[in-house]
Amino acid sequence: MNNLISITSNAANQIKKILLDAPKDIDAVIVGIDKSGCSGYSYKLDYGKTSDYKDYETIHKEGVKVLIDPKATMFLLGSVMDYRADTLSSRFVFDNPNEKSTCGCGESFNI
Repeated sequence: MNNLISITSNAANQIKKILLDAPKDIDAVIVGIDKSGCSGYSYKLDYGKTSDYKDYETIHKEGVKVLIDPKATMFLLGSVMDYRADTLSSRFVFDNPNEKSTCGCGESFNI
């Protein structure tokens, strides 16, 4: 599936930094969804080895690979993955058009 999610340059650059310190043979970041949080779902990021996840959609951006968990596909369609930093925090952020609401702390969402 083409263009399942978009990855910003900021997110791609941060993934590059993360993968530099990753365990041996790790060549990607996996994006998934967990049923958790006060609003119902939360985004999940993990290390991945592309050859172990052949049934996952692979998004290529600026030399990095992002693997999409097939169970998360319907939740992520049309999303933009970004990395944002300000004076208080830095984190990956998903601008997801499918979200109906989020919790007060921004850690979980509802579809």
